[in-house]
Parts: sequence; structure tokens; C-alpha cells
Amino acid sequence: MTSTTVRAPAKINLGLSVGPLRDDGFHELATVYMALDLHDTVRVSLRDDDRITVAVHVDADDREESVDVPLDADNLAVRAVERLRTAAGVSTGVDLVIRKVIPVAGGMAGGSADAAAALVGANAELGLGWSREELAEIGADLGSDVPFLLHGGVGIGTGRGEQISPVLSRGRYGFLVVVAREGLSTPQVYAEFDRLEPDPQSPRIAPELMAALRGHDAERLGEHLSNDLEVAALSLRPELDRVLQIGVDAGALAGIVSGSGPTCVFLLEDDADAQVLTTELWSAPGCADVIHTHGPAPGARIIA
Repeated sequence: MTSTTVRAPAKINLGLSVGPLRDDGFHELATVYMALDLHDTVRVSLRDDDRITVAVHVDADDREESVDVPLDADNLAVRAVERLRTAAGVSTGVDLVIRKVIPVAGGMAGGSADAAAALVGANAELGLGWSREELAEIGADLGSDVPFLLHGGVGIGTGRGEQISPVLSRGRYGFLVVVAREGLSTPQVYAEFDRLEPDPQSPRIAPELMAALRGHDAERLGEHLSNDLEVAALSLRPELDRVLQIGVDAGALAGIVSGSGPTCVFLLEDDADAQVLTTELWSAPGCADVIHTHGPAPGARIIA
């Protein structure tokens, strides 16, 4: 049996502006995504029957996250393959083996990354030859982040985040990712946002953030990182405020809660700062892991 292995990146939101609740139950968003060199891998192979199976391995000594990843039809990668098969009119069975590095329930779109990787891998194994744009149409119905993770790099997301426009960005940036011992429910964070911000304004992207990306100005980028969900995440997890303070006090240019949290991300001025910052952040409350990574990174791609 042949197989295809696909690597898909985590994402962070350099800017996340949350607007009013829409009729479909989602919020109107305007966000700047960046893909990171922090990847899940998905191995896709075909079966002799019509079943879709999934196995998950967590690549982190101090985190026991596999219990939080569905091993049935609720798994986003399984749903991605099922949607692709239906759209293509095929019923060939598929085995998925996911190796997780991206934090589970951490606001870095690990489930969406797995879905993006599964779409690319199943597309190859089934010999469909569909384009990234066609795969993104399927992915958008699964999760708002899936279309971006198929493309990677830096992009603006509008609508509920699924409408992607590429962004001109120069250079690369170093980050430290602080993984929390317990995840946060995205619906719960949005519910808290609705409670705290009952009448949000229309979402917008700060022009200063875009200028910093075009000019590869890390200091200016740090000044304009923003996340409208951060206040809600801090309300639910007050200890995250202490995590952010420790990182900034230790020398990070800026710290931000990633997406709906509870993962915190710190922008580095120089990679040489990473070791000192890592040592300090290990003492942060609820810290399960500190990961040094870079961005932007490519989207889901075949590696074997």
C-alpha cells in the first residue's frame, strides 16, 4: 500500500478584529494570519473497504493531549476526507495517522491544520488532481482557518475568516509559543466576548500592522499586535495575564494570546533572546511547554 505524508502549519493571528454576530451564528472577522514552522503531520493511505479511520500520536513529552482529539467522525481530518469523497463521488476507504505537535485547543488551529493536511493527502492518494482553491472551498465549510492553512504564508482573512487574500510580507520572525496545560473552548471564549462586548464595531485591520509587515519591522509589528478575543480569554483564565507579563518583562518585543487561547505567543527581537526567555517562561503559571519557532511558513504540503 502506498501512502502520502503531508505537513501542515500552526497559525497565529497577528491582528484579530471581531465584529458583530452574523445571522449564521458566526462573528464577522478581519484578521491577519501568519503560518508558523510548527507542524502537524498526517499520513494518508487507502483501504480496501469504504471506512475512514484515524489514529493520533502526540509529539510532546509533557502533554497528554491525545485524549482531547476525537478518534471518530468528529475528527476534523476525518470530516475533511468525507467531504472530499462526497464532492468527488468516490467511496474508497482512507486511513489517517496524525502526529500532533500543534497544541490541542490552544487557539493555533491544530484541528484545521490536520483537516488541510488530510485534504491534500487524500487528494493525492485518490488521484483527484484538485487545485488548492477547490480544496479550500471544501475546507471553508469545515473550519474558518482551513483555507488559510492550505496556502500558508501571511494572509488577511475576512468573512468569518475563510475568505483569504495574500499579504506582501518581508523577512521572517522568531516567536516563542507558551503552551498551557489546559485548553480553552473556542465557543466559550466567543460567548465571553459577547458578554463583555455586546455591541462590537465592524472589524478592521490596522494599517500600521500591514506597514510593519511590508517593512520587516519587528519592533513596530510588536507594537501593533492585537487580538479582540484576548480580554475574553483573560477573563476565563486570569493567570494568562501573568504569563504575558513574564514574557515581556524577560525581553520579548510583545506577547499576545493566540486566537481564542490559551496559548500565548511572544515576538522575539532576536533569536539569541530565545534561551533566556524560555527559562523565564517555564516558571509561568500553567505552562506545559515552551516552543521556539519562526514564521511565516508554507501551507499544507506533501513531504513524503
